Amino acid sequence: MIHRGVLIGVSARHIHLSQEHVEILFGTGYALTEMKPLSQPGQYAANETVAVVGPKGTFAKVRILGPTRKETQLEVSRTDAFALGVNPPVRESGDTKGSAGIKLQGPAGEVTIEEGVIVAARHIHFHTSDAERYGISDKQSLRVRFAGERGVVFENVVARVSEQFALDMHIDTDEANAAGVKNGDMAEIID
Repeated sequence: MIHRGVLIGVSARHIHLSQEHVEILFGTGYALTEMKPLSQPGQYAANETVAVVGPKGTFAKVRILGPTRKETQLEVSRTDAFALGVNPPVRESGDTKGSAGIKLQGPAGEVTIEEGVIVAARHIHFHTSDAERYGISDKQSLRVRFAGERGVVFENVVARVSEQFALDMHIDTDEANAAGVKNGDMAEIID
């Protein structure tokens, strides 16, 4: 049997912006600047941050991840959602229809998005070659075991397969804290 190990990345609250919203928040013609690369090829943490204002609370410096996307999307943990006073659904990235809205503030302006706030579903990015080697198909629901001090099995982990991806599992800070997981810990796909 093939050992189907995967590194875990803990995903803190962050936002993906459309170019339209970048320009509203930072000024006409503004381009995001890279602070550091992320685990997925071509993705990066930007130097820029925005304030996120909910009905109940505010996060002053939410990191923007680049490059820009077609639609703006804020990804938070359930704890973050309570603090902001919003009730976002658990969804795959990009599935924002009918999700919660929020106000964003930048140095040049502000914008209210009517939808786009989600709690990201736990998922694993697979390069197509890794998916083939592990016998995994796109959108497959997986179970993943983390055998740390507070060992846990993560259910309903979505497989996302693309030539553009690098093998990497993403969970949010609530899940990581509950299981005692930190960035770079190893887990095993069990089915």
